[in-house]
Amino acid sequence: MSQTVTALLRLRELILSGELPAGQRLSELSVVERLKVSRTPVRAALSKLEEEGLVEALPFGGYAVRAFTASEVDEAIELRGVLEGLVARLAAEKGADTTALSRLLDEIDAIIAAPVVGPDGFARYVELNEAFHAGLVALAESPPVAHQLARAMALPFASPSGFVMAQALRPEARTIFVVAQDQHRSVLDAIARREGGRAEAIMREHARLARRNLDLALQDQDALRQVRGAALIERRTA
Repeated sequence: MSQTVTALLRLRELILSGELPAGQRLSELSVVERLKVSRTPVRAALSKLEEEGLVEALPFGGYAVRAFTASEVDEAIELRGVLEGLVARLAAEKGADTTALSRLLDEIDAIIAAPVVGPDGFARYVELNEAFHAGLVALAESPPVAHQLARAMALPFASPSGFVMAQALRPEARTIFVVAQDQHRSVLDAIARREGGRAEAIMREHARLARRNLDLALQDQDALRQVRGAALIERRTA
């Protein structure tokens, strides 16, 4: 990998793991010393992280790791739902073939039907869920919308699987999985029937499950630790 990509991946991981906490000032020189790479790739990596929303430029130079309020995370999830709703509408209007995604959902059905969904099952669910959402984007055949959606999901807790592992610790996990899977099936049915408005509404409602999971995770420290980037989220106070 190029030095720029290496610097970006390492710096992003330090932020999302909480090793570089919210509010931490990041100068080019300090990052160069920490990562042992030259200034040019560090500068490019910091610029990319600003675009992703993980750092913000400071008035007098340098950057700082961003903190996110629960409301900001909530709004990021809502934005993702709006864009995924548009994706579903476009796919329906174009009469996209949903056969491959339907087979993918068959695999998710098998996971949910298991008597016990262990860590491996949850991990596989995350893979399949991400593949499903990526597949919907592909069905829309709209590079501009795909680009905007990728930017909206740059924050890990705004992604479709952002709160799945936190959800795994909750007693209502299976119920939420069943509801999510029913919405997956319903949106494919709407796309197959070329019902754009219905498909859009389903995906916007689907994103609200993640918003519910956000509320549940913020009430449970153990669950919140399972959320990638959770160290950047400010806890709600009573």
